[in-house]
Amino acid sequence: MINQKSNIKYQISNIKTFTFYATVLIFALCTLHLSEANAVMKSSDYELQMPNLNFSSGNVSSTNYKLGFTAGQNTSGQYTSTGYQLLAGFWYLKSAIPFTFSLSNQVIEFGNLSAGVPATDSTTLTVSAGGAGGYQVTAQENHQVLVNSIGAIIPDTTGDNGDITESTAGTWAQNTTYGFGYTMAGNDVPSPFPSSAPAGNSYKQFADISRNETAQIIMASSNKVAENRTATLTYKINISSTQAAGRYHNVITYIATPTF
Repeated sequence: MINQKSNIKYQISNIKTFTFYATVLIFALCTLHLSEANAVMKSSDYELQMPNLNFSSGNVSSTNYKLGFTAGQNTSGQYTSTGYQLLAGFWYLKSAIPFTFSLSNQVIEFGNLSAGVPATDSTTLTVSAGGAGGYQVTAQENHQVLVNSIGAIIPDTTGDNGDITESTAGTWAQNTTYGFGYTMAGNDVPSPFPSSAPAGNSYKQFADISRNETAQIIMASSNKVAENRTATLTYKINISSTQAAGRYHNVITYIATPTF
């Protein structure tokens, strides 16, 4: 498990002050994907075909299925002697690339915001995952940007055409469109975000825990060893002239999960 905390703060408007805090919690969860691996060993006297050389393994099949199985080892564990070391057992899956996940900054300051003048700031996410199953990173917010004491909110943006959600990207280019959202560019980001800068005008909302929305994948690579994969997530916030003054906040949670 990897835990990091960051404060992402923004302050809004010459008249009104808003601050956004983000806490980043990162969990490393490992899932084992088993697949068949055929070992073929031959000599002049024998040919051995088995998916694994443990105490019980083999290939079984019928008209409806084919199964390559292994039953594990009688004596698993770590064994050493002069000149060798044996790591026997499934838990000794060795990864040449350790799993790491980091954010480039833990505090984002928007400064003073003015009505109709969008403010942006960004964080670069970096992931390395040595497992053959790849990885994924999800993100979600605890609630919309708000002031608890008065109940005022800066809503999640719905974009210029009213079609932006946590799962659907849409265009947000007009300064008369208000709210809070994000865009991305970089390695392994979902469509329609590009694989390189600039990110463009496609935005999404963060999934909202308070509204029972499911955390959304913002980076992912399947069945691929990944090293130093990076993507830049850009936050954008824009307020109207009727936005209530106050100190606004919410919490963004990122979860990175490798798969072996």
